Amino acid sequence: MRWLVTGARGQLGTDLVDVLGSSAIGLGRAELDLTDADGVAKAVADIAPEVVINAAAYTAVDAAETDEATAHLVNAHGPAVLAMACAAAGVPLIHVSTDYVFAGDADHPYEPDDPTDPRSVYGHTKLAGEQAVLSATDDAWVVRTAWVYGAAGGNFVKTIAKLEGQRDTLSVVDDQRGSPTWSADLAAGLLDLATAIADGRPPAGRVLHRTGGGATTWFGLARAVFEELGADPARVHPCTTADFPRPAPRPAYSVLSDRTWLAAGLVPAVPWRAALRTFFAKQGDSG
Repeated sequence: MRWLVTGARGQLGTDLVDVLGSSAIGLGRAELDLTDADGVAKAVADIAPEVVINAAAYTAVDAAETDEATAHLVNAHGPAVLAMACAAAGVPLIHVSTDYVFAGDADHPYEPDDPTDPRSVYGHTKLAGEQAVLSATDDAWVVRTAWVYGAAGGNFVKTIAKLEGQRDTLSVVDDQRGSPTWSADLAAGLLDLATAIADGRPPAGRVLHRTGGGATTWFGLARAVFEELGADPARVHPCTTADFPRPAPRPAYSVLSDRTWLAAGLVPAVPWRAALRTFFAKQGDSG
């Protein structure tokens, strides 16, 4: 099979291309501008992939608060252009989205059909992207994820690993809860979904959730990183969101239910703690 990955130079895109191997054609922003309708249509038609996976996104959550135009262009307009090109070529599309489309005030895992209520510009633009993709073609699926980390780019896990060697103690937020997601495990899940779609076994639901298994807080994740580094986790101290105000509000609760993912017969996620251990085994102490 031939797969097309857009956003291929990013954190998830890098792992997608690696997991898909020689059958993947990965295009980053320099190779394909998703806002260029003619260029996108030509790329999809020329490559003729079995499935397109869109991992491109504007993920600077705080910067989006003062740069809504760019965030909307990347997170909403670009996916709309790609979805229309896929529809015209008869190619299925998998579009990756985020937990930020929810308010983050739940006390149980969010289901795909739960009401959305984003509280940040980033969340609003990602929700607009979901809606644009699903309205452009019936042959598209949205996969929401959360708390992604991996070998490429910057992320929380790599930041904590770096700070462990620079500071005696760290204070990390303990009142935000979610599911750490290793990008390589997410990529494997997206490959399973893409294969099911290409084989004529698509999930009935067009919106799915796929994160790491289980849940913790940022504080719990930071302590786990210290453990993987052989450092004393007691050096990580809990604090509250109010102690570290940010321009964009963060969801207090970001746990996403995998019920519909599993019901579709797709491969379960690796438990987040086991995935973190494997990540460090592969990447070394620097994360």
